[in-house]
Amino acid sequence: MTTLHSAPRYASNEGVLDRLSESISVWLNHAEEQHGELIFTVRCGDIAHVLRTLRDDHAYQQLMEIAGADYPDRPERFEVVYMLLSLTKNHRVIVKCSTDEATPVPTVTTLWPNAGWLEREVFDLYGVVFDGNPDLRRILTDYGFEGHPFRKDFPMTGYIELRYSEEEKRVVYEPVELAQEMRTFDFLSPWEGSDYVLPGDEKAGTPPPVDDPKVTEKPSDTGAGPNAEERAEEGTSAAPPDMIELDITDEEQAPEPTENRPDREASKGDVRGTKAATEPEDDAK
Repeated sequence: MTTLHSAPRYASNEGVLDRLSESISVWLNHAEEQHGELIFTVRCGDIAHVLRTLRDDHAYQQLMEIAGADYPDRPERFEVVYMLLSLTKNHRVIVKCSTDEATPVPTVTTLWPNAGWLEREVFDLYGVVFDGNPDLRRILTDYGFEGHPFRKDFPMTGYIELRYSEEEKRVVYEPVELAQEMRTFDFLSPWEGSDYVLPGDEKAGTPPPVDDPKVTEKPSDTGAGPNAEERAEEGTSAAPPDMIELDITDEEQAPEPTENRPDREASKGDVRGTKAATEPEDDAK
């Protein structure tokens, strides 16, 4: 029996951008379609009103993800990205808002309870504060962690490192000390290559010309020829060893008993018969 669902397999974006833009025009800064996705940029303080409108009036029932992005050159360096899904339309939209380090973003935990964990993740990694979140704590980094590791100005090696101290029998925190005396990065693409000679490449010398491939112009270049064919026809004196086929029965597999104890009664199970158990014979007898 074929089951028909209200949600189509593929939902077109045709007309959706204009319809949603008109509905949230009071709070909307910019709307566009990129890579087949609808993106709406709204004012930071109105993000909760926008998401409520999309949920209640346009059937985008689920909050799938909240992500962050850092653009240090902008006055409002952080972007908070909300991804919504409509189950009845099989359609997704993206809503963005921008903020800085001091301005909090209104929480949407009153709309979707799962936003509590997602907002904590953005707060932990970027330092964005969500006003109204009832439990805004770090969720991915360790206790006592300093800074926010997804910010572009956060060092790749961090500020502190932890290790287990055998002397103190506990985990200790220490300033980062690089094992290398010099650690520099040129940030060049591995596909483009570096503009200097890498260690070891100076031994390579001049590379072989690519436009002058090596070819075999005569049979002697490949090792073939009449002499090689004659040696191949002669064969070799080596011969495989003679194979002897042995016919081993069940009785020959079990060793004979080592003394004169009588055989045990046959087992009732599906097993082979065994010889009598061994027990050292008393020499005194």
